[in-house]
Amino acid sequence: MTDSTTVTQRSADSSVDVSNPSSARIRLVVLFGGRSAEHDVSRVSAGHVMRAIDPARYDVVPVGITRDGDWQLAEAAAAMLSEGRAQELPASIDVAGPAVSPTEIAADPARPANQTGPANESHPNSQPSPGNAANQPSRAPTGQRTVVIPVLHGPNGEDGTIQGLLELARLPYVGAGVLGSAVAMDKTMAKTVLDAHGIPQPRWRALSTADLSTPGLAEQLLDQLGPVLFIKPANMGSSIGVSRATDVDGVLAALEEAARYDERFVVEEGIGTPDDRVRELEVGVLGNLSPRASVVGEIVPAAEFYDYEDKYADGAARTVIPAEIDESLQTHIQELAIRTFQALRAEGMARVDVFLAPDANSSTATGGHTTGTGRVLVNEINTLPGFTPISMFPMLWRSSGLDYPQLIDELIRLAIERHDRRSHFETGR
Repeated sequence: MTDSTTVTQRSADSSVDVSNPSSARIRLVVLFGGRSAEHDVSRVSAGHVMRAIDPARYDVVPVGITRDGDWQLAEAAAAMLSEGRAQELPASIDVAGPAVSPTEIAADPARPANQTGPANESHPNSQPSPGNAANQPSRAPTGQRTVVIPVLHGPNGEDGTIQGLLELARLPYVGAGVLGSAVAMDKTMAKTVLDAHGIPQPRWRALSTADLSTPGLAEQLLDQLGPVLFIKPANMGSSIGVSRATDVDGVLAALEEAARYDERFVVEEGIGTPDDRVRELEVGVLGNLSPRASVVGEIVPAAEFYDYEDKYADGAARTVIPAEIDESLQTHIQELAIRTFQALRAEGMARVDVFLAPDANSSTATGGHTTGTGRVLVNEINTLPGFTPISMFPMLWRSSGLDYPQLIDELIRLAIERHDRRSHFETGR
């Protein structure tokens, strides 16, 4: 069912080999938490990322960002990592710890003083404690490479904000750059770009808080896009703030809910019916200049749509990997995912979500690959997908031949490759 060359071919993006145990150790700064409504999801993802990192090749510095935006050395996680107890990390990583400066982390990322190695030879067995000078980050050994893994979902984490800081600090980091992150995060901008590239999507309309006072707005939306609407904050993920509406009161309530999270919203037509359900398919993409796609997976929601509870709370949604689709359709979806990835200037990784819409209910959608079972429409792209045990991105790549630790290695390799490639451009100095 899968084009093995699409899935298994190693991209020619780089000669960097992070899998070689003889190569120099790399310091990984794992940034997690953040001010977003996805703070809790980030803490869970960070734990799984840190458990998957090979301690023989990487020194890990866990840096948590509080809901108020304070940067802290995640003290408990740092102690467990330094003691070789990564597999005992809790399901959700605590951000609490001594304050660290974002500029110091960016300019010279550090690790806890109790971590063994050249940076703290004078205090090899010291334990972190609040108020202790030894608890403060120490400097990296000369020549040690640093890579940042921003496990920061939502605004300020995957919208180009932290990426800009890391660019200024000249540090390689995992995931899309400033432009790709910003455009992909803002659903109105992403959909505008995809329209310009001729990539098929459900019909949609962009709104802002200034539009909410428009007389008869709900009626207009139902008339233009109805009878089923999905209303989303423009800059939010994990289905937070997303509502399904079928009447005027429902639309007004959904707009009010979306306005809790953003001042801009996207209203989309609903595809499918209860009797003729739309299929929700997802594919992972890895790479920089030469991206490749994973196998295609399917989400079977337990609710009316794949909401936050389905994704993270009760785990009632069912996943089918690989999806039960024919080879031609899978190849088309993989190619469409790569086109979407490239159109939005994504890099490193992304998860692309598509709908397989029943023909009878997709006649108003913009274009799409028509098959014997329906029409393929791009729903969204996520440039920093979840990394929990039930997250689709790592499961898709596991089914494609990359287990979790190998996936982390590949993401680090891609981060270094991009950074080194771009460092050769003239800056005008």
